[in-house]
Amino acid sequence: MTADRRAYAVMGVSLTDPAKYGTRIFKDLHAAGYRVYAVNPKGGELFGVPVYKTLSDIPAEIYGVILVLPPQALEGAVQQCIASKVKEIWFQPGARDSRAQQKAAEAGIETVENCFMAANGIW
Repeated sequence: MTADRRAYAVMGVSLTDPAKYGTRIFKDLHAAGYRVYAVNPKGGELFGVPVYKTLSDIPAEIYGVILVLPPQALEGAVQQCIASKVKEIWFQPGARDSRAQQKAAEAGIETVENCFMAANGIW
């Protein structure tokens, strides 16, 4: 498979539990050759690469964001996506909130309610 040339960020990466979905998604996308960035409010490092505290800290233009967050954190994440001019947001299973999705759609961001990894044949 040829890696997607667009850059993606995974919001909801755990720095302490490699079994969490956000961390697994980030690790597997990175291994598959995607341009992918990890986001966690604590920042730090994961698998030898930087973890950014916010989308605006990432030193690249981000095309899409994969949200692996609890519903109560989604509106804030969508605000970051709007501010960073993200084009696409993937709301993973369990990471859905109608207000956040509506806010993204109103900002002109394409929203997808699906597992990024399954939809793209990675898992």
